[in-house]
Amino acid sequence: MRCSNASIALFGSAIILLLTLPACTTKGTIKATTDPTTDILSSTSGKTWFTEDGLVKDEFKVDAFTALNFENVKQDMAQGQGEYLTSLGSLLGVPQDRQAAFFQLTREKYPQLVPTDRTTPAELVAALQSEMAADPRLTRAPAGH
Repeated sequence: MRCSNASIALFGSAIILLLTLPACTTKGTIKATTDPTTDILSSTSGKTWFTEDGLVKDEFKVDAFTALNFENVKQDMAQGQGEYLTSLGSLLGVPQDRQAAFFQLTREKYPQLVPTDRTTPAELVAALQSEMAADPRLTRAPAGH
């Protein structure tokens, strides 16, 4: 059995393709995973989210948490419960005695909070803060005050 130069070249090309294809897929997956986070965490206003020590500034904690946990936050909101929603409520300053109202609000208003599959974390936070400000269950003075 004789191998021609063309067969050897074809075989060599196939080996190279098989060796580089997984690397391309991995690189593409990593890029697809990290690019949205980079886009979310970069600021268009010229302000940075981080202190000189590398910690998230207080005024950006809600945005950072939502951006980094976006899919889990949306899932918890749709269900009206969950650890990510509890954490988000805490970061938003929702008192313990109003957590149930907050959970109910996110479940009831989910279609307005996440109107499309292209809704961004920043849009979700803005819509949520607007809905919270308009909801008497979350804006009234605590009982006994």
